[in-house]
Amino acid sequence: MRILIDAMGGDNAPGAIVQGAVTAAGEFGAEVVLVGREAEVRECLERCGGGKRVSVVNADEVITMEDDPSTATRRKKNSSMSLALQMLHQGEGDACVSAGSTGALLSGATLTVRRIPGIRRACFAPVVPNGERGVIIADCGANAECTAEYLLQFAYMGSFYSQEILGCDAPRVGLLNIGTEESKGTALQKETYALLTQADVEGRLRFVGNVEPTQLLSGQVDVVVCDGFSGNVLLKSVEGTAGFLMNRLKKTLTRSTANKLAALVLRNDLGELKALLDVSEVGGTPLLGLTRPVIKAHGSSDARAIRSAVKQAIACVEADVCGRIEKNIAQMRIKNT
Repeated sequence: MRILIDAMGGDNAPGAIVQGAVTAAGEFGAEVVLVGREAEVRECLERCGGGKRVSVVNADEVITMEDDPSTATRRKKNSSMSLALQMLHQGEGDACVSAGSTGALLSGATLTVRRIPGIRRACFAPVVPNGERGVIIADCGANAECTAEYLLQFAYMGSFYSQEILGCDAPRVGLLNIGTEESKGTALQKETYALLTQADVEGRLRFVGNVEPTQLLSGQVDVVVCDGFSGNVLLKSVEGTAGFLMNRLKKTLTRSTANKLAALVLRNDLGELKALLDVSEVGGTPLLGLTRPVIKAHGSSDARAIRSAVKQAIACVEADVCGRIEKNIAQMRIKNT
């Protein structure tokens, strides 16, 4: 298996990207191709001891956060992100990982790797830890404005991903809303509710109805469907809250000698809690609906996060998530359209 990595994307590139790639190659046995400015990448490789299954492909340009996301990969065709996506489309790799500009990756992947025929829009589908398998939010930023058909397809893709990657036999799909009643929400939520209900009646999805943001981590739902704007706000609210609580907990446990002793006793349990909330353990967000796996790692990814993103990419390839979606296009369409 060959994983292509945008070595110049992200706040900590190329150092953290290279280190994470080397770790992943050694741990998971996959071949890793680092695409970026060769001299810089090889210097980082030397510092971390190199890697037997790691190779480098030169790309002179770098897409920055100042570049226009909608045109960046077209204007900078020899950038690390553009070249990695081109190589993926041409079959020179099995999956691509990038911590670079989210907008540029979305635009570039859609234009270069391309959507599966029949998929209206690709969606970001991050897994939010909840102490069990985790819950998927689809979409989480790729599509600020959506139609009911988009959301229906997000539900299917999120459900397939939950089955293949998270091992959920019959994922419970919920529609994000301001209340659980069927009558809640805008015209978009009401129309989507009807489509998801129809899919549930026909046995094509397991729809459990509207869910409120407070139910995200309750274990009552496996896939939360929403437009990208709402999903992004929801995810960042959860991340911000988790960060706030961990900081407050740390201050509380170091406030006094007695508290420090209590923290020492609870050290293992606190470590598990920290790992549960650590985005580095998740790695990245899959862009579902493309012909080949593309994983968006967080812009601030460290080496551990890149290692986890590569692991996620390998899992997507092995489970053939893209193939599963492609084979089920017929059932993902609205009836009589």
